[in-house]
Amino acid sequence: MKLVERNYLLTFILVTTLFALWGFANDITNPMVAAFQTVMELSAAKASLIQFAFYGGYATMAIPAALFIRKYSYKNGIMLGLTLYAIGAFLFIPAAAQQNFTFFCLSLYILTFGLAFLETTANPFILSLGAKENSTRRLNLAQAFNPMGSLSGMAVASWVVLPALISDRRNAAGEIIFNTLSEAEKAEIRVHDLAQIRNAYVVLGIVVLAVLIIFAVTRMPDTVGADRSNLSTKKTLKRLWNNVAYREGVLTQMFYVGAQIMTWTFIIQYADNLGIDKATAQKYNIIAMGMFLCFRFVATYLMKYVNSRKLLAIFGCGAALCTIGAIVFVGPLGLGCLVAISAFMSLMFPTIYGISLENVSAEDSTLGAAFLVMAIVGGSILPPLQGSIIDLGTVCNHPAVNVSFCLPLICFIAIIIYGVRRTGKIAE
Repeated sequence: MKLVERNYLLTFILVTTLFALWGFANDITNPMVAAFQTVMELSAAKASLIQFAFYGGYATMAIPAALFIRKYSYKNGIMLGLTLYAIGAFLFIPAAAQQNFTFFCLSLYILTFGLAFLETTANPFILSLGAKENSTRRLNLAQAFNPMGSLSGMAVASWVVLPALISDRRNAAGEIIFNTLSEAEKAEIRVHDLAQIRNAYVVLGIVVLAVLIIFAVTRMPDTVGADRSNLSTKKTLKRLWNNVAYREGVLTQMFYVGAQIMTWTFIIQYADNLGIDKATAQKYNIIAMGMFLCFRFVATYLMKYVNSRKLLAIFGCGAALCTIGAIVFVGPLGLGCLVAISAFMSLMFPTIYGISLENVSAEDSTLGAAFLVMAIVGGSILPPLQGSIIDLGTVCNHPAVNVSFCLPLICFIAIIIYGVRRTGKIAE
């Protein structure tokens, strides 16, 4: 059985590019938490409101996106998503001019309205492009291109944006010089550094507009799967609620996204505690994403031979053990454990997604996908909590940044439970 039928191949390729596009946005944004923390002199908890705004946009717009797609089509959903994505990116221009942290958060909030449309559309669209029997593998293949975009975003952050930030320059002792400067000197540096951040998003907005044009001129199949005049939101919600695999899957996805965002966002703070500057620390994020990408392909291959539910539980155990190492060990070994978590996170999002929607009908899939995208709200709720722990400095004479990874550990335990519960079962 073919993973993608020939008549769907072009659509599959184009939609798969979207996975890379929102991966780029996710992972150029993660290191910006640490950048804003320094240049705007914020606490870790307040700086992590970047993530609250970013992933809060998903929670706000996922359901409206699903209702829009049910009424119109996947293609129209994609085009509206790309439009909102570009608008949010271009709003960085006035945000930098105003030097207003709230304005930056608002820009990201609107940008992720677009990402919510894209994720709510692209994931079920990929599932619909072929046989249901191999839909989870097909989604894992498409999702494998997400970390390619993420790596690109990390590379731009690591080699273009972060090294250009004057606010992060350090003295011989590894201390940030910016904190010792006068207010006038800080103001001048702030203008420069915010412009560096702004420019990256403006270029991203231009790329998004180019992709929008390509989708506008390309014909695509309408596979929403039902006569839209007969769709009942109330009946769909009832069917989704009665599906145990789906209901538990949404909660598990919330835990997963929270764990992913905490792990990637606070690698920089973890390394900073070891005296490593942001640009160098971001390279550890790139290594983590490289492992994430490689193991995504490995996981897709293994699914030919191992039940996806069982594989989810096994990878969950691996992530939990690495997280314990990041908590317990202080120094390079702990940082190595933190980086290694990404290898085990690689299959989690698409696999939880695929298992959750496995027994969801085509006409219910768009709204079902919306709640799974809303589960990304875990990425907005949990990072500020972790940031609050980091701000403590130490907990029981142990670095608070290490202790803060107890939160991702709890999330991975929840994922293990879901994998074990679904192993050998047919979705209700």
